[in-house]
Amino acid sequence: MDKQKKKTSHFPFRLNIMFFCVFILFSILILRLGFIQIVHGENFRKDLERKENISVSNPVPRGRLFDRHFRVIVDNVPKNAITFTNQGFSQKEMLKTAERLATLIEKRTDKVTELDKRHFWILKNPALADKKITKQERQLYAAKKLTDRDLYRLKLERISNAELKNFSQKDLEVLAIYKEFTNSYKFIPQIVKNENVTDQELAIISENLHSLPGVDTTTDWDRSYPFNSTLRSVLGNVTKAEEGLPAEQLQYYLARDYHRNDRVGKSQLEWQYEEILRGHKAKIKNFTDKTGNVIETQPIFDGKNGKDLVLTIDMDLQKAVDQILEEELWAMKRRPGTYLSDRAYVVLMDPYSGDILAMSGKKLVRNQKTGRLEIQDDALGTFTTTYSVGSTVKGATILTGYQTGAISPGTIFNDAGIKIKDTPIKKSYMYLGNLNDVTALKKSSNVYMFHTAIRIGKGHYEYDKPLNFTNKMAFETVRNSFASFGLGTRTGIDLPNEQTGFKGYSRLPGYLLDLVIGQYDTYSAMQLAQYVSTIANGGYRMQPHVVKEIRSPAKDKEKLGTVLQEVSPTVLNTIDVKKEWLDRVKVGFRKVMQEPGGTAYKYFKGARYAPAGKTGTAEAFYDGPLRYQYGKEPPPVMNLSLVSYAPSANPEVAMAVLVPWAYQGKKDHKANLKIGRRVLDTYFQMKQGPL
Repeated sequence: MDKQKKKTSHFPFRLNIMFFCVFILFSILILRLGFIQIVHGENFRKDLERKENISVSNPVPRGRLFDRHFRVIVDNVPKNAITFTNQGFSQKEMLKTAERLATLIEKRTDKVTELDKRHFWILKNPALADKKITKQERQLYAAKKLTDRDLYRLKLERISNAELKNFSQKDLEVLAIYKEFTNSYKFIPQIVKNENVTDQELAIISENLHSLPGVDTTTDWDRSYPFNSTLRSVLGNVTKAEEGLPAEQLQYYLARDYHRNDRVGKSQLEWQYEEILRGHKAKIKNFTDKTGNVIETQPIFDGKNGKDLVLTIDMDLQKAVDQILEEELWAMKRRPGTYLSDRAYVVLMDPYSGDILAMSGKKLVRNQKTGRLEIQDDALGTFTTTYSVGSTVKGATILTGYQTGAISPGTIFNDAGIKIKDTPIKKSYMYLGNLNDVTALKKSSNVYMFHTAIRIGKGHYEYDKPLNFTNKMAFETVRNSFASFGLGTRTGIDLPNEQTGFKGYSRLPGYLLDLVIGQYDTYSAMQLAQYVSTIANGGYRMQPHVVKEIRSPAKDKEKLGTVLQEVSPTVLNTIDVKKEWLDRVKVGFRKVMQEPGGTAYKYFKGARYAPAGKTGTAEAFYDGPLRYQYGKEPPPVMNLSLVSYAPSANPEVAMAVLVPWAYQGKKDHKANLKIGRRVLDTYFQMKQGPL
């Protein structure tokens, strides 16, 4: 018993010690929590309530564009700008800031609309606006038969013109500024003014930033063009500050970390290479409290200029070709039968690399104000417009004939006209006698090509009898072969909106005869340049390109950055022909320009650079800007073309000339040959000195 009592007597004591220890620990914990809450509680509360937002601050310059000799084609010009960043301000706060800012700067009001004025009137006159709602309408509103939106719409409609006219010029400036404020997105700077911001305006705003919440000054950038309008249609454009992201591509850009008011390339090179040319804006981290107020800002990224592009274009050569086209267009318009002629195109290409050395297009457009014709740049037309080109395609026709076994080197045909039952006779421009393949190219025989097409179609020709083909794939055979040279297919040029051309849909045998002389399907000047380059370089279809290098932005504006990527020559395909076949076509092309009797000899006689090529004249129908004047039947016109390369033995440049709707009637002014001779003379003169 005594032992039992002795054993149990220790238990309450130990339990008391344990409870005492727990009490001490809890007391310490309570004291610590109290200390944290009293001393650091406010800081921890702010830490809990704040959140992070990433925003983009000052804009940085886009990448520059250079020509192949590293001369600046597109540059950036810095300009002062005033911005507003919405940090969650109310309408009243923004209006108050706009009123203060309007006293410090001048703001254009030409973009203020009548609807803007009505909204602004309600904001400025809320009591008067409320009086425009009738008692009955308020009862309907109370009965939930009218909404807040309905009442607001009624207020807008009932503001009189007299009330709107009460706005002073300064009121309109406040409205113009306030409109920019309300167009902004939270934590994303919005341009308020970036045109003609004076140094005085910049200084006075900088001095008063403490009373202009959300307003800041920065440096914005505009694109500049040292070569003025030269090649402008190809260089493209950038959206303006008020445009922001194009609506049709909004989601595309937002998914790539753009903001809605960012400026982006919207056409041609600026659009095609947007991801390379765009700069990366400086990023900051905003810490806000739970009400959305910014309590701290930390920089994350200082920003980086866009990468630079070096183009394949020689701007001196481009300007010279532009000048030639302008002069020849004006000269052509002074000739009879040229009422409908209004444009011409030239492409110069390195046949081995695909470098586009010059791509010129000029178009005559009537000024709506003066009524006079003016020259407009249309370099885009070299690859976005297509036309019937005529006999320039005959080199491809002869090689297709070799490939299919329809003809062989030395095959002879008589040039007598082809007569298919119930159709007009199809013939050459004159009777040329018995011809082989080389002479047919030299003298540009249509009939030789007709017989080649008949054999490709496995047809049997008899004078004034129906013509039928047993080869039902004859059109596909010819078109696929032409496409291997670049005719009737995409050339692959690194610019958007390239057109492949129109393909005639009828399969009547007579149209195959038209196809092989270039009077059925349509082609672009760029396709012609790729086609003749393929012949010149020995059978390799090279992808044409206008970008030569991508370079990192240089810190020193007078220097070039390092090469990040060099665009290598790309072979799209090789044509399936024997070397001796290709050489035979080259002989024919050489005779066209260098031998008496050749269709271009008269204009290229004596050229020391030994050109080779093929002329083209196509009977076509007008489809230009004056088409509406002619009802259902468009007038017949003649298209002129020329393809060439030089020197013929070792080509270094390939050329395509295309003059759509050159003339009506039979008086050929040979503008294609005049342009071609002057362009090649200019190229070799600039490269090698006087000829």
